[in-house]
Formats: sequence, C-alpha cells, structure tokens
Amino acid sequence: MKSKYILELTVFICGAVVMIFELVGSRVIGPFLGTSLFVWTSLIGIILASLSLGYYLGGKLADKNATISNLSRTIFFAGICIAITIGIKDILLIYLQKNIGEIRVASVIASIVLFMPASVFLGMVSPYAAKLKLHNLDNTGRTVGNLYALSTGGSIFGTLLAGFYLIPFFGTNKLLTLLAVILVVLSIVLSLETYRRSKITILLLLLIGLVAFTYINTILEENGFMDVDTSYNRIFITDSKQAENLTIRRMGINNEAHSAMYLESDALVSEYAKSYHLIRHFYPNFESCLMLGGAGYSFPKSYLKTYPNATIDVVEIDPKVTQLAKDHFRLKEDPRLTIVHKDGRTFLNHTKKNYDIILGDAFNCSYSIPYQLTTQESAKKMYDILNKNGIVILNIISSIEGDTGKFFRAEYATFKSIFPQLFVYPLHDSKNGNSIQNIFLIASKSEHNVYPLSSDEAFLHSRLQKFWNQKIDNDMPILTDNFAPVDYYIGAVQSRIAKSQKKRGLWKKIERFFNKL
Repeated sequence: MKSKYILELTVFICGAVVMIFELVGSRVIGPFLGTSLFVWTSLIGIILASLSLGYYLGGKLADKNATISNLSRTIFFAGICIAITIGIKDILLIYLQKNIGEIRVASVIASIVLFMPASVFLGMVSPYAAKLKLHNLDNTGRTVGNLYALSTGGSIFGTLLAGFYLIPFFGTNKLLTLLAVILVVLSIVLSLETYRRSKITILLLLLIGLVAFTYINTILEENGFMDVDTSYNRIFITDSKQAENLTIRRMGINNEAHSAMYLESDALVSEYAKSYHLIRHFYPNFESCLMLGGAGYSFPKSYLKTYPNATIDVVEIDPKVTQLAKDHFRLKEDPRLTIVHKDGRTFLNHTKKNYDIILGDAFNCSYSIPYQLTTQESAKKMYDILNKNGIVILNIISSIEGDTGKFFRAEYATFKSIFPQLFVYPLHDSKNGNSIQNIFLIASKSEHNVYPLSSDEAFLHSRLQKFWNQKIDNDMPILTDNFAPVDYYIGAVQSRIAKSQKKRGLWKKIERFFNKL
C-alpha cells in the first residue's frame, strides 16, 4: 500500500484537514470577535491565500528536491503549527479583542497568525505529491488531475464530517488536537526516520493533551463553567456570585451573553428581558405569543408564570441550546409552551398560525445578526401572522443617532414601511441618542389604537417614561432580502464597544473564574 497508494491517501487526508481546520476556525474566533460576515470573509480569504502560497512553494521546492522525507517534514510542520495554534489562540484573541477596535482588522490578524502557517504547509502537499507521483510525461495531466481530485474529495469529506459530526462531538480544542495528531501520524507513516524522536515526542504530547482536555472540561463543569460546541454555536455557561449572595448563571453564545438566571430565585436577571413585559401595556388581553430566539429561555419561563391563561411558541434554531436550557436553566415542559427548532425566518415563511404578539430576541448581539430577520420581507411576514391590533417588540443593541445607530435607523425605516405605528424605548438612557444600549422597537398593526405613555403599574410606568420622543433621522435605506448590509452597519457599534470596554462582561467573568483556580 505504501508504495502504490500512500500519496493518494496523503492528499486526501490533507484536503480533509484543511477544510476541518477552516470550519473549526470560526469556533476559535467566534467567542472573541463574533461570527459575522467580516470574520468569515477574513478566515476564508486568508486560508485561500495561504493555500495559494503553499501551492507555489510546494511546486518550487518539489522541482529542486522531491523526496518522501521532505513531504513527511512538510506534513509534520503543519501538525506543529496546529498545535501552536491551540496554545496561543486564546491569548492572541483576548489581546485583539482588547486592543483592536476594528473587527475587520482584528479578524484578519487573527486569521493570519492562527491559520496561515498550517495552511501554507498543507497547501504544499498536493504539488509535492504530484511531483513524486510523476514517472513519465505521457500521463502527466491524468496524474496531476487525479491527485487534485482526491484532494478536493478529501476537502468535501472533511467539510461534511466536520459540520455534521466532528465539531458538535469533539469541540474546538479536542478537534484541533485531533487534527494535529492525524498529521503527525501521517508524517510518521510516510517516513519514520525523519525527525523520529521529535515526531514521537510531539505525538505523545498531543495524545496527553487529548486526555487532559477531557479531564479539564470535567473539572470546569464541576466548578460552574461549561464550554460546549453545537452544530450552530459555541456556548459558554458560567456561574458567578453577586454582592447579594445570589448566584447568577449565564449562557453566552459565541461572544455575547444571551441569558441569565438566579440559581436561588425565579426572578428575571436582565433588565432587557423584564422590558418584554411591556406586552401587557400594548395588548392587555393577549392570548398568544411568538418569540424568535430562545437561548436560556429566561423570558418564556417568566411569561408562563406571569400569564397563566396565555400560550407562547418559541423558535430556537439550535436544539442543543434548548437541551442546555433544560439541563442547566430550569426549563420544563409545559402544555402552554411550544418549542420549534428552526430558523426564525423559515418559520415565518411557513407558519399557518396567528399570534397577538411577536417578540424578537434574535438581535441580542452586536457581532452577528441574522440579517434574514431584519428585512422588509420578514417584517411583512410578521405583519401577516399578527392578529388584529397585534404588536411586535424587537430588542436591538445600537444607538439611535450617529454612525453607531445606522442599523437601528435602517430597521426603523424597514418596519415603518410595513407597520402603521412605531414606538421606541431605549432601556437605559432616553436622552442621549448616541448611547449604545438595548433599544426596544415596538410596531403596532393597529392604525387607531392610542397607547398612553403612563401606567398605574409602577414597573410599566418606569419603562414607558423612557419613550423616545425626539426625531429619528430618515437617512438609511429600507432593508430587503436583496440588500441588507447589516454587518456593515453594526461595524461601528462593534468598534465603539471594543474601544470602550477592555474586555466584555462574559470574558471578565471567565477570567476571574480562571484566576480562582
């Protein structure tokens, strides 16, 4: 086998490793810089550039001295580079998050440092293998074509394997370690004599690392910290003590805190989650509610307890998130709660149900917004499934004015093109339009209902007093399925947040946790 098929096997395996490495790269960068279009563009672009450089260097070096030993060295160095990536990724990404305000710049730097070296070496494999495989000029085209077809086949195999199985099963650190192990083993199979001691030493260290990651994860879970990869997200769960001797459990999805609960109480933790109870002011006699986005199901749990005669449907794209909510956030089965695991826009496109209220919690992030839920077509779907006098409440992280308010103003213009009445409630500062905060955009299907800006209920009254009564500039285009540059609009928000906070709240808690160990 070694003499006849080893080169074919080599290019197939390396092709698979390249794509697995690229896909897991989004999980490496995501918790720090998000998973926006900017991050994916940087990651794909840098890896393609690295592979191109590898093709060039591999072909050039192969013409000078093509030996199986040199190919073995190349693959070994690729494995070493992935191992180094495991060791430096968190330190580098925390530094970039802390010091580089522009996400595009930070994601390019991260992609170059973490993913370029290994990708260059992996790119060298195919042209080097082709040189070793060629014996005469009569079958050059067929030989090269076969090897590149095998490399591409490996990439397809690696893509499907990583997306469907490996990332959710192994998680980020284990999977990167496994890739490094595979490359070192492949290098040993090609030539054990080349760097024998180094290869065996590195292989043993990597295998120890695989065992260690499992052991460390167990210890972390016992101490209130979980790091879980799913088919859709990388999720962190952390516990932290508060001054009132209460423990708050938080769920962070990618790089944003999405849900929180008290371990000792059923009261809502997040002020923004409490604000969804404005529903009873705008639609006092509602019976049905649709919520887009579940995460830890903080508000749906409060909803079921507060409104015993109403039902709620929650659309959450990630089934693992729901399972984590059941296991760690006291989410229980309830006949008035229906959970649908589907993309929110897909649900809107196909549902036959009608609702009194629609709550949007899919924008609780300033780094990765599902653009398909921001568009005029999506707003029209919401309008169509609302009952008479129905309302939509969207939670948007933005400012109202300035460059950091572009996304909010675009979303305001979009919903204004569909709904006859809009109301805006900043959560914290209703006087400063440049303040980045949770902003509630409330859209009413009714043309005639009058909604007072006061309430006999103290809680509702305090929220209603934050009504934004100043002008909202009409300077942004309506978002459509054909034109929705959401990542571009929220870029200014990302930069401002990165500059004003040395570390995000979630990562401060993670850092404090590790300092205690």
